[in-house]
Amino acid sequence: MSQQLLHTPEGVRDIYGKEYAEKFHVEQQLRECIRLYGYEDIQTPTFEFFDVFSKEIGTTPSKELYKFFDKEGNTLVLRPDFTPSIARCAAKYFSEKKHPLRFSYIGNTFTNTSNLQGKLKEVTQLGAELIGDSGVEADAEMICMVIKALLRAGLNRFQVAIGDVEYFKGLCEEAGLDEDTELELRSFISGKNYFGAQELLAESNVAKPYQSRLLKVADMFGDMGSLAGAGAMVENTRSLAAVHRLEKLYSLLQLYGVESYVSFDLGMLSKYRYYTGMIFKAYTYGVGEAVVKGGRYDRLLQQFGKDAPAVGFVIVVDSIMEALSRQNVRLPVPDEIRKVYYDAGNYAEKLAEARKLRSEGIAAVLLPVGNGHPLEREISKEGAR
Repeated sequence: MSQQLLHTPEGVRDIYGKEYAEKFHVEQQLRECIRLYGYEDIQTPTFEFFDVFSKEIGTTPSKELYKFFDKEGNTLVLRPDFTPSIARCAAKYFSEKKHPLRFSYIGNTFTNTSNLQGKLKEVTQLGAELIGDSGVEADAEMICMVIKALLRAGLNRFQVAIGDVEYFKGLCEEAGLDEDTELELRSFISGKNYFGAQELLAESNVAKPYQSRLLKVADMFGDMGSLAGAGAMVENTRSLAAVHRLEKLYSLLQLYGVESYVSFDLGMLSKYRYYTGMIFKAYTYGVGEAVVKGGRYDRLLQQFGKDAPAVGFVIVVDSIMEALSRQNVRLPVPDEIRKVYYDAGNYAEKLAEARKLRSEGIAAVLLPVGNGHPLEREISKEGAR
């Protein structure tokens, strides 16, 4: 047999034993926290039609999708992101519902990127979506739920950075940027590439005052003071409305009692173009990338025939596990499985013993011994310890 068959492809890995038990525990804690806010479980397919994640939807670039064909010739993709799938599902089955919908989900996503830098191509994501509520109160519920979920999972050293893409879009509109230039500038500012952003604005013949304002966006992060400075720098109503909404959001988070975990970053711009307002990411020690990503996407469901505002988030469970490990957070795992050994003469007695243990909630496994059985050596080793 080829040794290659024993290995996984690049970017995926096996999880088993104690590590899987710990991951399962964390998933349970996260799911229970979300359930307490009234969210119901939903499950969507692992693969969808290509159009669900197309350029028009504004999700993962086509070159990063795992694409294949079914026997009818349709192009299918492994999901890289849950949100478009949930939007499609909500539009199909809840098209007439007017009251807010609350969904939660868990599953694996797949991203076909060659620039791994230690990243996995398959990760477990757990998230929640609130559909049909455009209020800032819904935004606050999302942020609070993320904070409570991370605390319940065992993290206590993290920060949720909040921005609003409308602030940046208002500045771009004020400066007269076309859509393509705005998208390119978004990439530079999101990556804190000041030189690239400056060069692009100069090549686009953007007036100096607007160049200055757009470049300052990348430095607008911190506490409530950063919002005050952001509001003073603009005059357009779109950007000002974004600042006022973030101020209202902060006051609601104070009511929740979670404001100490929050900061603001108006230079934070997601690669997903379906976000329309408030966006946020959660960061913690030991992990370079965000462990939670989310935001408002008020026009995404229109692509599937349902006109409804929405807000949601995903927690990258694998990143949470990495952070917990690097922060030396100890997680409870199930008790060791009790071994009950039997031979030809006492099977009924040992079976009764195993059944009693299981009835008490204790995992038990029946193992045969005697007549030179290999387990004899294992028992001898255990007795020698």
